[in-house]
Amino acid sequence: MTIKTLIAASALVLSLPLAAQAQGTIPGAERGAAAGADAAGPIGGIVGGAVGAATGTVGGILGVDMAPRFRSYVRERNVRSYDYDGRVAVGSTLPSAGVTYYDVPSEYHVQPGYRYTVVNDRPVLVDRGHRIVEVID
Repeated sequence: MTIKTLIAASALVLSLPLAAQAQGTIPGAERGAAAGADAAGPIGGIVGGAVGAATGTVGGILGVDMAPRFRSYVRERNVRSYDYDGRVAVGSTLPSAGVTYYDVPSEYHVQPGYRYTVVNDRPVLVDRGHRIVEVID
């Protein structure tokens, strides 16, 4: 591996915004760096961190670690489900009237502006425009 590749991978990991914590990027980078360092030393740590950051981001807004906890949180609150005729999927827009939206507690590290609701018995995160940004299955 060349020094340029190492510098680029290091810059990627070090330049991640703090908001990435909510999206699983930072935890993914930490786990990847630790696993890579164990397997291949310092160079493996750098490469593992970059790969872990990328795969951690794929986990969604809540991240793969928080989604099960959040799903339990929503179920414990017995949030009434909204019956929706459309497809419950990322990108679908819910109506502004008739649906109750709730703030996400700060312990889940979700960026301000996202709220949650339950649609067809499935918890979802929505943005300010009521567009579904994550379905918590």
